[in-house]
Amino acid sequence: MNATTALPTTIPAYLDQLRAALAGADPALVQDAVYDAEEYLRSELAENPGKSEGEVIASVAGSYGAPDEVADIYRDTEVTVQTALRPPVVRRRATGLGRFFGVIADPRTYASLFYCVLALATGIFYFTWVVTGLSLSAGFAVLIIGVPFVILYFGSVRILSLVEGRIVEVMLGERMPRRPLYSARGKPLLERIGAMFTDPRTWSTQLYFLLMLPLGIVYFTAMITGLSVSLSLIAAPFVQLFVDPDVVRFDGWAWSPQHYPWLWPVVMAVGVVLLFATLHLARLIGRWHGQIAKHLLVKAES
Repeated sequence: MNATTALPTTIPAYLDQLRAALAGADPALVQDAVYDAEEYLRSELAENPGKSEGEVIASVAGSYGAPDEVADIYRDTEVTVQTALRPPVVRRRATGLGRFFGVIADPRTYASLFYCVLALATGIFYFTWVVTGLSLSAGFAVLIIGVPFVILYFGSVRILSLVEGRIVEVMLGERMPRRPLYSARGKPLLERIGAMFTDPRTWSTQLYFLLMLPLGIVYFTAMITGLSVSLSLIAAPFVQLFVDPDVVRFDGWAWSPQHYPWLWPVVMAVGVVLLFATLHLARLIGRWHGQIAKHLLVKAES
């Protein structure tokens, strides 16, 4: 603990100092650190009902650490974890041609490609969940079960946000929270419900889930179209050896690629270029979507 910084006497003050000490760090890391600290301090407070928040903080300062010490630990741990999870470094090619074809050696390319294909299924599920949840919440608002249902629905949205964050981090490589937003147990029920309604992340998360349907359709269509067309062009000269070579017929007239054998390598080359272009597009979409998820799913610390 810095000698010029006094030990906080309340849990909110401790968390504020922790956020300040983590200024400039990834918002997902800050959310995890704040969650862990608040969970630990409130658990200690619950186990020692005779102590004030200041006394509990003072008693655990030596074991858990002061805010700046905890911040240093999280920064060091994050470096270690990210280094361990980082995929093998792909050697950067010196030429543009090498960089274009080198995408095939990047493991993140295939993870992004799989995410783009999976996004259609997850997008349908998220969209259906949010539309159904909001519709039922509005319908139950006049009934006695309205409030419990809204609480359960918002809670499910937070859980799904955490699940989607794990998928994004594993497949797209964007650091996402590994802990949920902390819900203070000491606040009255109505105040906690109000906090859920006023939390911008409650609504930005639902916006993300709604956007996942159109985005999933675009991602899935782009990947399936690119892969199917490129692989078809690559395989076309070989397929025609086993099938009817007349691929175009009109009013008794037929055209076959066998009439123009010089086109075969051109068609295959176009297919190869399109295949690698699709892989580049998948990696680009992965990076772009990771930033969308970071802005809409992660709570920005002020």
